[in-house]
Amino acid sequence: MHFSKYHALGNVYIVVEPKDNGTKLNECDIVTLCSKNYGVSSDGVLIGPYSSQNADFGLRIFNPDGSEAEKSGNGLRIFCRYLYDNNRVNSSPFTIETKGGIVHGRVLENGNLVRVEMGIVSFSSDRIPVKGNAREVLLEDIVIGDQTMKFSAATIGNPHCVLFVDFPSEEVARKLGPIIESHPLFPNRTNVQFVRVIDDKTIEIEIWERGAGYTYASGSSSCAAAAVSNRLGYCGKSVTVNMRGGQTQIDIDANNVITMSGPVTAICSGIVSKECFTNRI
Repeated sequence: MHFSKYHALGNVYIVVEPKDNGTKLNECDIVTLCSKNYGVSSDGVLIGPYSSQNADFGLRIFNPDGSEAEKSGNGLRIFCRYLYDNNRVNSSPFTIETKGGIVHGRVLENGNLVRVEMGIVSFSSDRIPVKGNAREVLLEDIVIGDQTMKFSAATIGNPHCVLFVDFPSEEVARKLGPIIESHPLFPNRTNVQFVRVIDDKTIEIEIWERGAGYTYASGSSSCAAAAVSNRLGYCGKSVTVNMRGGQTQIDIDANNVITMSGPVTAICSGIVSKECFTNRI
């Protein structure tokens, strides 16, 4: 099975085309592929391009625990770069259909910068989803162990829980992230961002990603954190998001459509042996 491996600010994905047996991968295969000990080590698997009746390309996105994600900002940027590297697209805009909706991509600066219009952000409990009456989920209480914190929630096709803290850290993300990910409030689990507002144009976040764990960078998390910061009046509509892996630029238009811009780096390509899936975890 052929694969290509990229990272977006330290968030690593491998791309597998359906014609290279990608459609036959099951949950255990995904887990094996992503394993640093038994596979090629990745934060997720992108299977595509598929044919799509609604967009130029179709894409399926899988987490390292084998579950399927609706969207991934970094995964989408990587897939855009893969399409560019394989002469499927040029610097003109194109569309990709995901489980979480259609996005618009564009590859610039000879592949070094990728811009993705992620769609419309919503804070609606029905759409995210968050349990309870229909409402915008902003600065509500959440009980985490023996403490109560304020959280806000958002979706851009996948669920996010945003918490503002004085000092975001890997330790905090690893300690509280898994508890919040599977909190009863979130029937589909959730991605989690711990956010500090630096000024009206800049935020800092630490990330616990649903199905992946502690993560150096996340495009959709950047979008959610910036959108909530803007909705609460902490930031404007153009926000630089600082993460452990680097920076992304998030821009929000008057209709709450979010565009994310950031780098993508090629790592390697190769062939996965069939033996990898027989001597598995």
